[in-house]
Amino acid sequence: MSKRSFSFPVADVRARALGEIHARPYTLLPLPRVIFQLAFLTDENIAADHAILAQLSLGQGVPAPSPETSHHMMAWGNGTLRWERHTEFSTYFWDTPAPATYGAEIPVNPFGASFSAPGPFISGVRIEMRSANEDLSDVTARFDPTSLCQSMVADGHATLITDFRQDGDGLTKFLVIDHGMNDAARGMLAQRILDIETYRTLAMMGLPLAQSLSPEIRDIEARFTAITQRMKLHARDEADQMLSEITTLAAELEANAALSLYRFGASRAYNNIVLDRVAMLAEKALPGNETLGAFLNRRLAPAMRTCQSVEERQGNLSRKLTRATALLRSWIDVHLQKFNTEILASMDKRAHLQLRLQQTVEGLSVAAISYYVIGLVGYLAKLTHYTGIELAPETVTGAAVPVVVLAMWLLVRHIRNKHSD
Repeated sequence: MSKRSFSFPVADVRARALGEIHARPYTLLPLPRVIFQLAFLTDENIAADHAILAQLSLGQGVPAPSPETSHHMMAWGNGTLRWERHTEFSTYFWDTPAPATYGAEIPVNPFGASFSAPGPFISGVRIEMRSANEDLSDVTARFDPTSLCQSMVADGHATLITDFRQDGDGLTKFLVIDHGMNDAARGMLAQRILDIETYRTLAMMGLPLAQSLSPEIRDIEARFTAITQRMKLHARDEADQMLSEITTLAAELEANAALSLYRFGASRAYNNIVLDRVAMLAEKALPGNETLGAFLNRRLAPAMRTCQSVEERQGNLSRKLTRATALLRSWIDVHLQKFNTEILASMDKRAHLQLRLQQTVEGLSVAAISYYVIGLVGYLAKLTHYTGIELAPETVTGAAVPVVVLAMWLLVRHIRNKHSD
């Protein structure tokens, strides 16, 4: 291909699509290192989140990012401060050289007294990465033995230790003992640990909602059962009332389903991320110890099943309510059709009566009009008698009767047919 500059029209999303794959690179982590990551729920206050990030950036002499930015990095001390915006939360990541002893405080950090939380605090992680050459023989004593997890990860190049407990600052502590990883491998391992802790916390947000909705669903189920029992006994008599009651139940259920739709969907997505990251760790159990994957599966899986159970109960109950509503509507429609048939029959009978009355009136009208016309003929007959025509008026009048009656009947019939058209 010859060397030349291309001038093709560029798609609007090209830059964003290409840049996304490089948007969240792993941080290169030398030894020893300590990593902090705080996660805050910011979906309801994105402006405050951006304002805090802008303040941190300007304080370090870095231009503030644009409001549309979803990730931002800057140097902070001897490490990197990295901010990322996700769908409903934001994370603040910072790494720095580890203190002389495991677990010691870091006196100067970005999250000191001057740092303002951009939203409710949801997750916090502290990871210390130390060389296997250090004396760490007494470190495991600092973890809770009832939830201690310890395994080999990164193809046996690191030992991972945690108890998923929070320290006084609300941070979950992890210790990574390095047996020969490079800086990039440590960065990848740290990111997977951060994702596991952050997303497993977010996944658990669906559990309190599921627990709060479960009694309401039980109440709707009990009321629905009572209505269906009434349908067996008084279907025809109380169909309208039962339809109103079922509609009320359906409205309550749909309101709860709408409330939980996003939360349960997000919990499933977060749980899948946790499972994916745990699989990437490729853990190997150490004798007498539980792995992170086994611990999380034992604790996280029941919570996810609870959310799934509530969601399925909502769906099943919604379908049952729909079927019951359709059945009651069918009964009501049959009742209405029967009622309409009776009305139509009554109207038909009334129309027949009106027709007979009309025919009677028409007959009387023919007689009445004929009577007056024949009277006029009688007067004309008397007039002709005085003009010299020898015809008796009574004869002329009598002869005119059938002709007049027939003419009047034909006239009335013509008028009726004309109005019928």
